Amino acid sequence: MLHLLTIHELHHLLQTRQISSAELTEGLLNHLDSIEPTIGAFITLTEDLARHSADRADKELASGDGKALTGIPMQIKDLISTKGIRTTCASKMLENYVPIFDATVMERLYLHTPVMVGKGNLDEFAMGSSTETSAFHPTHNPWDLERVPGGSSGGGAAAVAASEVIFALGSDTGGSIRQPAALCGITGLKPTYGLVSRYGLVAFASSFDQIGPLTRDVEDSALVLNVIAGYDPRDSTSIVRKPPNYLESLVQDVKGLRIGLPQEYFGTGIDPAVEQAVRNAAELLRSQGAIIEDCSLPLTRYALAVYYIIAPAECSANLARYDGVKYGYSAKGTKTAQEMLKQTRAEGFGQEVKRRIMLGTYALSSGYYDAYYQKGLKVRSLISDEFATIFSKYDALLTPTSPTPAFRIGERINDPVAMYNSDLCTLPANIAGIPALSVPCGFSDGLPIGMQIMGRHSNESILFQIGYTYQQITDWHKKRPFGLGNTPT
Repeated sequence: MLHLLTIHELHHLLQTRQISSAELTEGLLNHLDSIEPTIGAFITLTEDLARHSADRADKELASGDGKALTGIPMQIKDLISTKGIRTTCASKMLENYVPIFDATVMERLYLHTPVMVGKGNLDEFAMGSSTETSAFHPTHNPWDLERVPGGSSGGGAAAVAASEVIFALGSDTGGSIRQPAALCGITGLKPTYGLVSRYGLVAFASSFDQIGPLTRDVEDSALVLNVIAGYDPRDSTSIVRKPPNYLESLVQDVKGLRIGLPQEYFGTGIDPAVEQAVRNAAELLRSQGAIIEDCSLPLTRYALAVYYIIAPAECSANLARYDGVKYGYSAKGTKTAQEMLKQTRAEGFGQEVKRRIMLGTYALSSGYYDAYYQKGLKVRSLISDEFATIFSKYDALLTPTSPTPAFRIGERINDPVAMYNSDLCTLPANIAGIPALSVPCGFSDGLPIGMQIMGRHSNESILFQIGYTYQQITDWHKKRPFGLGNTPT
């Protein structure tokens, strides 16, 4: 059952030639074939490419050129550009779009010769919290097929949880890596804004979007971040600084670290089982020598409103490029350019995408720009300042990742407010541009619960240190659904 192992476990077996990447890949593809019809984690499978990459990886390993991710099967979210491989954004608008270039993260991954298994399902253009708005099919949570895996990176989270791949790359605009990681019982990281290049990431809300890893544990997350992080001159928001070696932060030691529990993240809307699991985790860290204190982030209550003013505004600008002329879907049988544009967008975009375009266009319109968008930007600055102030006192903050465990498919799809509240705990980190890590910390009625660790700007290392320490003294991250391993207790 090699597909149940972590990157670091498989790396050791591959490096010592106890297994081959071809053997690992073939076994994983067989497993994937048996369960993917029930999960729906992929939009496009690249089995031939996977086998070719595995053969190439084995040659590199045999010659001593193997690296950390060499020969490791992965999935890439289907809004990250992959040269020669369809990149749909889970939208009819880009159903047949095949990029002619690779995203920067792909270029960096390919230097390690991992095994590309396919492109992951998502909410259309990353707009959603359940992976139900995909134009192709919903993704099912491996822990309960009647429930959502979270979103928008639900395909990646479900694929890793169901052992269809060893790791995945997702993107996080308002919680789209962390929330599905929590709902699927895996580890998810949203890096500091600008740490990982966005070049080749199809834009939703450019000042929020950030690529990050979905993995089985914290050590794997650090391994992947080591590969994809770093300055890129093609991304104007890229941080001009060499990242540290994140593996060096994997030490089991939290003695003396000051960790805050913001009271606003434990109030109305938080499932009691979720709150208790996170508080239990905090007490475990206290037993390891961490200083745990209650604290307050009062501006958190405005985060949801700020996000749903600024993000749709950026979305409406970014999606204006889909006009039926340059590329993508184009409506047929229209008589004028204006009619063609209108019909293309009516047919090419789904309901949630249209909703956010309309919200954003309204917020940017004459007479409302100052009342909504400009005010939203000002409150965003205040929220960022509040985080900066609290991190002068605390090394990290602990909160729930998702207010509730996974909800049922169809339960919130027609209730936008309820769906938007799914990201209540994750949105503030995107608003402030700070890093945040989600790790499994318990179960409620057989469904995973995630704990979020937030840190100051460019301090992923402290998140890894805390998350790694927690995973050394717990085994929540080792639980597997579908009878694939230990079940929750």
